[in-house]
Amino acid sequence: MRKVIVILILISVLASSQPTPPFPSININLGEANNPRSLVVTLEILLILTVLTLAPSILILFTSFTRIIVVLSFLRNGLGTRMTPPNQVLIGLALFLTLLIMRPVWSDMWNSAIVPYMNKEIGYQEMFKRIMNRERKFMIGELKNHHNEDDVFLIANSSNIKVDKIEDAPNSVLIPAFIMGELEISFKMGVLLYIPFIVVDMIVASILLAMGMIMIPPVFVSLPFKVLLFVMVNGWDLVIGGLIKSFS
Repeated sequence: MRKVIVILILISVLASSQPTPPFPSININLGEANNPRSLVVTLEILLILTVLTLAPSILILFTSFTRIIVVLSFLRNGLGTRMTPPNQVLIGLALFLTLLIMRPVWSDMWNSAIVPYMNKEIGYQEMFKRIMNRERKFMIGELKNHHNEDDVFLIANSSNIKVDKIEDAPNSVLIPAFIMGELEISFKMGVLLYIPFIVVDMIVASILLAMGMIMIPPVFVSLPFKVLLFVMVNGWDLVIGGLIKSFS
């Protein structure tokens, strides 16, 4: 035991006697760009890191992800299956559906903005402008398709911003209006999904009450019937197909 203590003391002394390794220094040098309209390489790297950091928020706010994940959450709650399907599966399904639905928008952004910028035909300011214009076209189209233009005027009036038509709304008004519209649409779809499951719960509860089985929770009995009903009507096909068709 004493030998072990002595060895530990020697190891700690030797470790403390070693010189502290210097911390690596990071230098960011901003060189002169050949083209004044383009970003230097360092700023491009910083911009890419910033975009990657904000990518989850951009994906949620500017795309179809919000509507899809909310509807799928309503579906799972209506079935009463708790954590089945798990969150990872629902998020993964929502992500791939978002990629499918947003593919035309992102293709236009790539061809009209990113490719010309990489070919040094336009500057980064024009690239961002074209990307945002295409995104605005998508958001405005969804607001008009579901008659949610009043959300834009509501936010504009609350912020004392004069907006004559939805196309003239600034991004600070259009983006929250688009999110409100997506939430309204997803809640409407969620109500439609809940109705058949509520009917099944009410029927099962009435039968159990008539039989005097008041100690049995109706949810436990109605769960297999709701799952069976959902499978028999090809519920996943109807839900996913309805979600895709709900986007213009």
